[in-house]
Amino acid sequence: MKTIFYKKSDNNNLQQNSKSITMPKFRLLLLCILFCLPAHYAYSQNPSAQEIMEMVDNRDDGDRSVADMQMLLIDRNSNQRIRTLRSFGIDQKEDRYSLMFFLSPAEVKGTGFLSYDYDAEGKDDDQWLYLPALKKVKRIASNDKSGSFMGSDFSYADLTKRRLKDYNYSFYMKQPQVTVYGEPCWVIESVPKNENIVDEIGYIKSIIFVRQDIKVVVRAINYLEDSSDIKYFDVKKMKIIDGIWTGLEIHMTRKKGNKIIHKTILTQENIRYNQELVNDALFSTRNLEKGL
Repeated sequence: MKTIFYKKSDNNNLQQNSKSITMPKFRLLLLCILFCLPAHYAYSQNPSAQEIMEMVDNRDDGDRSVADMQMLLIDRNSNQRIRTLRSFGIDQKEDRYSLMFFLSPAEVKGTGFLSYDYDAEGKDDDQWLYLPALKKVKRIASNDKSGSFMGSDFSYADLTKRRLKDYNYSFYMKQPQVTVYGEPCWVIESVPKNENIVDEIGYIKSIIFVRQDIKVVVRAINYLEDSSDIKYFDVKKMKIIDGIWTGLEIHMTRKKGNKIIHKTILTQENIRYNQELVNDALFSTRNLEKGL
């Protein structure tokens, strides 16, 4: 197994020059960054931006997964809060179900989050949050999905897969290729096709950095719909687990100009795939209430 540690001295010039953005399509839960590409996706040596995003979209992300996670919240004064979680994921043909529970600290222990990530065009994803203090499962409405997930810099929308048909993709004209963490990357501009999508995800545009060798999104710069702040997504550490490129450390940083407003660092460990205990019955609102 090879772990990749990225250096801080990477090329950041595009971050300083970019003027508008959105979150890349990516699935946070499980924050799994993958490698395997189906053989029928045989693109040319000079693929289009759309073809590149199709390759990213069709990578094998593993199935029946379990992981222990830590969420580190850092405010503008460098004060820190730590939360621990356990997450589960399963494929349902073209769909993806995800479940996570907060284990600590006490004020969030027992909180659960369940997501049904649908692939079908026009079908809204389903998300539920269980709050133990209220002993109630709350369904997340579409117009609330751009909101902060449990006080972090990730939104509820960030935890779902983005449908390719909802976005227009093109190479970023100012700099279509750039080196990130020492590796050549394509730079792709992603624009939602209509205002409904913008309202749901909370971003007006994205600049997405895709590593050319493994077709992995390693960075994105995201401009918010209702703010001049910018959110920077960075995969700082990856490892091949059971043949799958998996993100072990992911940063989401909110900035106003060059000033950091808030940062969330999400790390994963004890990641296991193909676990028998991860079955269809686990992913229900009833189990969301029961907890671990």
